[in-house]
Amino acid sequence: MQPVTPTPELYRQLFEVDVRGQAILEHLTQLFCKGAVTSGGIDAVLQTFHRQGAQSVVNHILQQINQANNVPTTGDQDDGPQAQFAPSAE
Repeated sequence: MQPVTPTPELYRQLFEVDVRGQAILEHLTQLFCKGAVTSGGIDAVLQTFHRQGAQSVVNHILQQINQANNVPTTGDQDDGPQAQFAPSAE
């Protein structure tokens, strides 16, 4: 079996077209896309950084799907919170 190279189209097929992938992406979003911690001093800052690190994985998946769907980018490609899911017309 040949290794599969992850492409934006493969991300789209797995996480947008396949119902199982949609469920996994939704679950990952619920687990890892949390807001900033606003109380607790330096511990809040560290917790917020931790959350942003976890969220960057979900943002990367969304950016790949959007790229496969030819969604215009915002110009900042650092996997930041600007990633928005834009479903295709299928």
